[in-house]
Amino acid sequence: MTAALDHLVVAARCLQDGVAWCEATLGITPGAGGSHPLMGTHNRLFSIATPAFPRAYFEIIAIDPAAAAPGRTRWFDLDDAALREGMTHTPQLVHWVARVDDVAQAVVALRTHGIDRGHVLAASRDTPRGTLRWQITVRDDGQRLVGGALPTLIEWGDTHPADAMPPSGVTLSGMRLRARDPAALAGALDSIGLRGMVIDEGSDGVQFELQTALGRVVLSSKL
Repeated sequence: MTAALDHLVVAARCLQDGVAWCEATLGITPGAGGSHPLMGTHNRLFSIATPAFPRAYFEIIAIDPAAAAPGRTRWFDLDDAALREGMTHTPQLVHWVARVDDVAQAVVALRTHGIDRGHVLAASRDTPRGTLRWQITVRDDGQRLVGGALPTLIEWGDTHPADAMPPSGVTLSGMRLRARDPAALAGALDSIGLRGMVIDEGSDGVQFELQTALGRVVLSSKL
């Protein structure tokens, strides 16, 4: 299997909060995104790609107040009371998503490590360039796992959203994971093709370093 970082996820109380935070913190206005009828969410996006992180992008996501309730727990712990409380103060880095070439096989590989990454769901959203389609892992309880350090898995269809994203002026220069059991996390990631990840021992979470017009910015998730 092969795998790579696909995108990082910042959750906001509402997209307006997310846009304002992005402008103040990263110095750019995020690009257009779309709606996710499957989960009752919507997003804004921009590229953070570099040769070391090809096709990487940044997602700001929020519950869509105009969408119907999804009838299930939303992805990325967006229905978690503690996370929602944190988002009332400021948007939160919550997670990252890994791009894999065979999501069903990757789910089986994680299962051998005792990890239930969830069901593989088909999702889509409309864009001006056509409909984006992908398969993504979502647990019934919506949990991210390991404080967001264990990635959600995604397998894209014929089109990847980053292919239509211009350079944003923000680039990803590094990432670190944190886990109470770094060896267990490393073994799980290795089994799906994510090798050589920097994993520190500590409270579960993830950290990204970005280069921006405002200088170096480090984002860290919180439990």
